[in-house]
Amino acid sequence: MVGFVIYPKRHLKKLINKGEYIEAIEYAKSIESKFENDYDFWFIFGGIYFILDDAKKAIPYLEKSLELKDDVETLIIKTNAHLFLEEQKDEAIECCKRIIQIEPDNYEAHGLLEKLENI
Repeated sequence: MVGFVIYPKRHLKKLINKGEYIEAIEYAKSIESKFENDYDFWFIFGGIYFILDDAKKAIPYLEKSLELKDDVETLIIKTNAHLFLEEQKDEAIECCKRIIQIEPDNYEAHGLLEKLENI
């Protein structure tokens, strides 16, 4: 039990690795105040919802992560969440543009952006 107090993110990752997503969400909610400025925590939290096909709930957590650090991996998941919701094509386009700003040679983002702009 001591490990949970000292390493709460490690415990959260273990729950995810075991596929215990609902328990992971409950646990993340119970410790989120301790990780307010930890972009990785918010990425993990949003990722849990994305894994559970709840893109609408994933997006705010991914946005919180991006407020703390521009990160391509987070933007990729956020792009996919917007695409999953279908009516959010413009938001997906903006994510692609941010990815390209961070990684100008990201050909996947360039290709997806071109496809989205031509729809």
